[in-house]
Amino acid sequence: MKRWLGLALLASALGSAGAEATLDGRTLRVDNPAGRWERTFPDALGPLTGPLELGSRVLLGVGPVVYDLGAGGVVAGRADLPGTVTSLDGSGGVVRVSTELGDLTERLTLEVTPALSVQERVVFPPDPEVTGWLARAADAVLPGELGRAAAADPLNPFLAVREAEAARADAYAALSAVRRALSVTLPFPAWVALAARLDGAGFPAAADLALDRARRDAAARGVDPAIAVSREALGAYGNPSGYVATLLDQRRLARAAVWMAYLRELHPRFEGGTALYARYAQALQDQGRDGEAGEWRQFSRSLRAGTLYNLGPEGLGGVRDAARLAMLALGAALLAGLLAVAVRAWRAQGQDTRALGGRYRSWLRHPLSRARRVFVAYATLPERLTLVLLAAALLAVTGGLQWVNVAGAGLQSPALTGGTYGGGWGGTQLANLPLRPGPDAALLAGLSAQLDGEDALAREQYTRAGADACARNNLGVIAQTRGDEPQARELYRAALAARPDLEAAAFNLGLNPGTPEAAFQRAYRPGTPRLCYPDQRRLTRAVTGDLSVTLRAGLSRPLTLLDDSSAGSPRLGLALLGAALLSGLLALALLLPASALAPAQARPLIYRALGLLLPGSALLDSPWGSMLLLAWGALVAALSVSSGLILTPSLPALTLPTTQTALVTGLVLTYSLNLLAFIAAEVRHGRRLRREAAA
Repeated sequence: MKRWLGLALLASALGSAGAEATLDGRTLRVDNPAGRWERTFPDALGPLTGPLELGSRVLLGVGPVVYDLGAGGVVAGRADLPGTVTSLDGSGGVVRVSTELGDLTERLTLEVTPALSVQERVVFPPDPEVTGWLARAADAVLPGELGRAAAADPLNPFLAVREAEAARADAYAALSAVRRALSVTLPFPAWVALAARLDGAGFPAAADLALDRARRDAAARGVDPAIAVSREALGAYGNPSGYVATLLDQRRLARAAVWMAYLRELHPRFEGGTALYARYAQALQDQGRDGEAGEWRQFSRSLRAGTLYNLGPEGLGGVRDAARLAMLALGAALLAGLLAVAVRAWRAQGQDTRALGGRYRSWLRHPLSRARRVFVAYATLPERLTLVLLAAALLAVTGGLQWVNVAGAGLQSPALTGGTYGGGWGGTQLANLPLRPGPDAALLAGLSAQLDGEDALAREQYTRAGADACARNNLGVIAQTRGDEPQARELYRAALAARPDLEAAAFNLGLNPGTPEAAFQRAYRPGTPRLCYPDQRRLTRAVTGDLSVTLRAGLSRPLTLLDDSSAGSPRLGLALLGAALLSGLLALALLLPASALAPAQARPLIYRALGLLLPGSALLDSPWGSMLLLAWGALVAALSVSSGLILTPSLPALTLPTTQTALVTGLVLTYSLNLLAFIAAEVRHGRRLRREAAA
């Protein structure tokens, strides 16, 4: 009844006569039954759209908001929107507004009674131009015009905070301005920014209240602590982590504790969280609060569950650095082995190709015969096999590094790191993300639809996920919201039976798990069933698949690796192709017949020098050679990275003085063992030559 009454009032207002509102540049002039007035909007507020008259009220799009202007041009209501307003349409008895952000256009419906609001779910994109508009609008006001601007826009709390700061000498006036700042309705990014302003102005109790309202508004919009948040998104949502860092620099631990509690409840998996948790714990420990410090460290460790290899939300960085180090080590070992084999075969290869026209011209005259006389053909079978294994390992590590890069880029996609799924902007980003078809992608699509209220589409996506436990739980949530409690509990039980550690199904069955996500649900969404969100492992499978998928994709589409940024670094793609080609050629060399001039017994002086300089390179036909060569490659690569000779991200442990000392010691030990093994090989070689001479 209330909705129909509102539509009737809207239709009556749209059809009323005698009202006139015109926009002349940046000045809005209104002449209606409530009086005649005009108001000029500064350029800093952004483009103007409209006006649309509703009796004595006038709707005007100003940047990413719609103002409801009453008598005298005073703001009586405001609708915060996810993009710049481009059109206002009141035909058909409803008010529709179009917004634009980049290439994305959204169309939303406004409720005008009893207050201006948006019917649909509004998900704010991580764009400071949208989320920080209210603060910028207040900061653009000159000090001399502050009172008049606050009177014209009483719904902008940042103006009230500026008034409170200006009236600091008058405690009553300052507190009155703070109360006005807290009496408005805001989206959670604005509440967080307002809390920082209040905290900095010396009103900590008001800041705490603003943070609580930020939590409640974020929970109502579908923001969930189970979803990761990127540094860019968190910066657009008020930048609470940056403010915590400022508080720690100022040694204001009491205030930092309040903001850390906010992050822990709403955005525990934010980018850079591991470092900030460690810094905060260290600050607590420095004050003798070891128990609290240990509790925060334990909480940080608990976030590793469900992540890749249980390394934590940012564990991909460590995997990437380890893969780079292994790639350098294997590349150095393989290059040393190939160089030693080539040096030993040099003289025999020259003699063998002399009848074909020489070492180089024989490629043109007799290419097939010359191909049988590549330097690898003069190596023994164990040496060839060692080189093939090294090349295959290099190919696998290079492919692994490519996979890590692709996975990291996919996991940092704005569609997966905005704190929630769905919405116009988030849905578009998710649709543009090249997800691998399967249960994981279906779960993401179903969550996006379910959060937007499209239960039919969500049910269809969850059905595609098959017997997935997370999808079953979310189907149970749909059944429960439709009043089918028996089916909902059956689905929850099936989900918990399939995955006994599924926190969402346990919560929905009333088992009260003690996880932070369950505590958030109880505090800010009471009486609402909990959805199941994918963890980092599932997201990784959705965006990349496993290593074999990356290798097949890269080797089947080699040009994509060189010109498509989504596939990783072009240089890394070229390295992957080179490693694959080298592995194939060395594997083919296993089939080559041994040359009649194979220098198995030859050990020229330069070959012996390489054997001493490159440990293991002259011992490839023995297990000692492979072990020494790999150890040497790993140690040289680690020392090169830790000392900065190679400009590549290094593992933090490599920069420690004790680690560098251990690396140098290991390198000295490797050369010592190589010297002993080399002497033993020389002794065996001399005995073999004497036996052959005697024969």
